Amino acid sequence: MKVLLKAISYIFHPLFIPVAGTVAYFLITPKYTPLSAQGAFFFPIFVLTVIIPIITYFILRNLGLASSVFMSDLKERKYPMYVHIILLLFVIYKIIPHSNIVELYFYFVGLVIAALTALTLLFFKTKISMHLMGMGSLVMFLTSLSIHFEVNITLAISIATLLTGLVATSRLYLNAHTPIELVLGFFIGLLSQLLTIRFWL
Repeated sequence: MKVLLKAISYIFHPLFIPVAGTVAYFLITPKYTPLSAQGAFFFPIFVLTVIIPIITYFILRNLGLASSVFMSDLKERKYPMYVHIILLLFVIYKIIPHSNIVELYFYFVGLVIAALTALTLLFFKTKISMHLMGMGSLVMFLTSLSIHFEVNITLAISIATLLTGLVATSRLYLNAHTPIELVLGFFIGLLSQLLTIRFWL
């Protein structure tokens, strides 16, 4: 059981949330986009939000500034958060404007808002679950896309909600967070997306 729940924490690591939202958008949108254009858009986002943060983690680990990919210590979380926010802003200002995809633009704006909120809370010695923050963002984005494009993706939203519960169970079982940290994380992710949908929904 412990191995399974730990695997869930890795598979649904918040690092993959920007990519997950991007893939979800292209699967759900009725707008036609050639596969070559999707690939040209997906690849730089994958590099910026997954590959570079992984490299950054190994650098921080070699410098003694990180001990785990889950960054359980408050101080350890600050450096990856700085990098994460900078890379998300780079996506917003350098990659998305070239594609003119307003839905994804505000999805990433919401991710930045959530990350800034989590970073601010660190200065008040408050830790939240980044896993649940990411899942909250994704669930809200899927719901918004369903309403926006008027498509029935109830099954996808249900699966995302179920996975959110599994991730929460995993983090509790591994003693990574308290219940309040999980709830805070989920609602910060959800509300950060809710704040942006008025600009595109």
